Amino acid sequence: MKNWNFYNALFVRVLFVMMLFFFCVFLIYKTFYYNALLFGFFAAIMVFEMYYFIRSQLLFYDKTVLSILQNDFTANFSEENKKGNFKNLYLLYDTLKEKQHEQVSKEIIYRSILNSIDTAALILEKENDTWNIFIMNDCFSTLFKVPKVSHWKYLKNYLPSLCNEIEKVGFTELKTAISIKIEEKDLQTFMLQTSYTQTYNKEYFIILLDSIQRVIEKKEKEAWINLMKIISHELMNSLTPIRALSQNLLQIVDQEKLEEDDFDDIKSSISTIINRSDHLQVFVENYRKLAMLPTPDKQMTPINTLFEDCLRVMNPILKAENIELINDINSSRSVLIDKNQIEQVIINLITNSIFALKDKSEKKMFLTSYTENNRFFIVISDNGKGIDPEIKDKVFLPFFTTRKDGAGIGLTLSKNIIEAHGGYLSYQTDNDKTDFVICLI
Repeated sequence: MKNWNFYNALFVRVLFVMMLFFFCVFLIYKTFYYNALLFGFFAAIMVFEMYYFIRSQLLFYDKTVLSILQNDFTANFSEENKKGNFKNLYLLYDTLKEKQHEQVSKEIIYRSILNSIDTAALILEKENDTWNIFIMNDCFSTLFKVPKVSHWKYLKNYLPSLCNEIEKVGFTELKTAISIKIEEKDLQTFMLQTSYTQTYNKEYFIILLDSIQRVIEKKEKEAWINLMKIISHELMNSLTPIRALSQNLLQIVDQEKLEEDDFDDIKSSISTIINRSDHLQVFVENYRKLAMLPTPDKQMTPINTLFEDCLRVMNPILKAENIELINDINSSRSVLIDKNQIEQVIINLITNSIFALKDKSEKKMFLTSYTENNRFFIVISDNGKGIDPEIKDKVFLPFFTTRKDGAGIGLTLSKNIIEAHGGYLSYQTDNDKTDFVICLI
């Protein structure tokens, strides 16, 4: 750290002290004792001056280095030190100061982002063998009525159920539902998700909590918004031409004399109005099917019988479309279902697969089933074109369809039927295969 200016100054002082000492010895040799004493006195003064010079230099270095180690960048360098012996030290100090300010700015931004999200977030930092609270966002503090404490042991006094659940798994990654009592009120259910991360010499544990009720309400709101968009679109597609045609008819009949062409316009307009009205009637009927799905009339039904009846209906269509059906379902067991409703689901899924295979040269459809964890799974697969990533979130949306002749209720109705049975309907897709999975308990 020290540059040549310091060494030059030190060399001059050492040289001057040596010269004084040499003259002192020379005068003693010549028996000029008083003069020797005077030179010795000056030599002692120079030694003390050199000592304090070196000490002041080293103290400044130590003080500056200690400030850097303690992240204290409040000290100011004089212009002389910026250009003199401490030029390199100043450059180091200034560089680290800039990096610290940059780090503080980033931390403020990160905290602002965490405080602006609606999810309760808590970040723990491990020190020795104990966890301290590194960051608690505003949502966590407000939601659970917890002050921003700094230690895990203090948080346990406010949220023992949460802390005990995390300690039980040893601060490992976790994703589960948890019930938490807030200020002696009723238990509320939250989705708990945790993750562990480690930097160069620090360990962090991230805890995220989201109210299940709030998640459900958000999903319901999104579903209603999407549904209203579709209903509005369908209604406007029919009502707009009906209104325009009605106005045209009104103008025609207001004429004093009707020509032959006017009668043709009247017939054409009335025909279009009837077609659009029929379309609206079908749309409303489909909506009624979704909204008024009857409660399943469950009876024990053999699996083989269920599929035999479905394939009896669909086999002629499969043969006409040259689709190779690979049926691996051969189960002697029975399931408690509403046979008519489940048949409708299977026929809907097979029909969708037929449409997906329309443009394929080699058309294959697969039917499989298996039992796992007291659940019965039916898988209907095809090697068709798959589901585009752009519409993955819309396949179960009411009235959404990619088919020109489709009503857009098949998958929605199927999903509602399976959920009414206490199960679920899901799908997986890639470039080579699409699977629709029915899960029945």
